[in-house]
Amino acid sequence: MALILETNLPDVVLVSRGKVRDIYAAGDDLVIVATDRISAFDYILATGIPDKGRVLTQLSIFWFDFLKDLVPNHFITSDVSQYPDPFPLYHDQLEGRSMLVKRARMIDVECVARGYLSGSGWKEYRQTGAVCGIPLPAGLIESAHLPDPIFTPATKAQSGHDENIPFERAAELVGADLAARLRDLTLAIYARASSYAASRGIILADTKFEFGFHGGELILADEVLTPDSSRFWPAAGYSPGGAQPSYDKQYVRDYLESIRWNKQPPAPALPDDVAAQTSGKYREAYHLLTGKTL
Repeated sequence: MALILETNLPDVVLVSRGKVRDIYAAGDDLVIVATDRISAFDYILATGIPDKGRVLTQLSIFWFDFLKDLVPNHFITSDVSQYPDPFPLYHDQLEGRSMLVKRARMIDVECVARGYLSGSGWKEYRQTGAVCGIPLPAGLIESAHLPDPIFTPATKAQSGHDENIPFERAAELVGADLAARLRDLTLAIYARASSYAASRGIILADTKFEFGFHGGELILADEVLTPDSSRFWPAAGYSPGGAQPSYDKQYVRDYLESIRWNKQPPAPALPDDVAAQTSGKYREAYHLLTGKTL
């Protein structure tokens, strides 16, 4: 399969181009294309990761189906021949890495569930003993298993970084009733997904969901439970007290740190072996979770 860093669909309206996804108008719906772009430290790198877009798309489709009795979602089909014209003309760019989805009115709060203390949660805990205003027991160590999963909403700050906010702030932004629905649904999805992942030898440390409204119905949208939106750790090697190996862009971050990149543009290219190892981690996560290979 070809490496696709940017789609080229000249006679279709491009709605937005994010760090990874290109989104196109498809009548009342949307076509979301996951490219092989990869970002690190908020910059898109010059080098793509083979199969990354396919993994993100196929894993999201798997989880949408797995969770459909718990929460409705925006997925319609990934069969390019069923997309409206002229999308089928671009089959080679779209096959395996795109979804036709319902257009939703997105909620401007990212819904994060954490079962383990890592990332920005660990940083915040060391400073305040709490995460998003939720007090946690004293003496926890990095990557510790939390007594109960917690809901830690976030918003996008001006810088583009996710900014953790307390539940009360989320309630101010979207309304108390909706904030409570989002919290309960986020934790219910996390409970089901983490239990399933554990049965496949994977710890779901934390994950991020996005919701929206379609026809007045609250639906799950965007990507779901992928290595880009979640921290997946191999359960066999779990050892709290430091950062854990993970099925994501860890190789990329480690490489960029090793060359002492100043995290300013232009972002450097990646050596072939780093791109290949990262691709392998994405594919491994897909295989372990679904039992399938790409």
